[in-house]
Amino acid sequence: MLVDAHPVKVERHDTAQYCHHTNTGQRRVKTYRETSAGLYVARDFVGHPRIRHWQAHLLPDLNLVVCHYGFHGHREHDFYIDVAQVSQDGPVWTVRDLYLDIVLHDGLGAEIADTDELLAAWEVGFLNAEELHQAIEVAHHTVSGLARARYSLNHWLTGQELRLEWQGDPQRADTAQMNLA
Repeated sequence: MLVDAHPVKVERHDTAQYCHHTNTGQRRVKTYRETSAGLYVARDFVGHPRIRHWQAHLLPDLNLVVCHYGFHGHREHDFYIDVAQVSQDGPVWTVRDLYLDIVLHDGLGAEIADTDELLAAWEVGFLNAEELHQAIEVAHHTVSGLARARYSLNHWLTGQELRLEWQGDPQRADTAQMNLA
């Protein structure tokens, strides 16, 4: 299937203003927390048909953004991992999404997605050769590491001396507390 090429998506996280700047607008962020590995972010998705809450860890040393979504309905995956260039300039973190994504079903398997987008962007010159190679190497290194860890994100990251902390889904917690009352 042919896809239309689109420029590299660039997002900014302004931790001083608690604002997530995306290609579709600005969103208020509930939580920013710098960690030894990078930046943790959490915010609600307002009016989204499938997703109600998003948490992510920006990991500059791994060139990854590890996302965990709170879905309205059934869980579509456990983690969605963006291959990206992550940088920090003072209170602003910038993410250059390099098209490739890894869809992880924790303990079951992982797949690389959006190769068609990467190739379309390469063909029209939105990526240079270095970025193309970086995206491919990071995606394959990550999936190979996950496979050796039996597709456990925590096991794979522990082997790299990283530990990611996640908050419970706030809306689910509220619902559970209401059901207990």
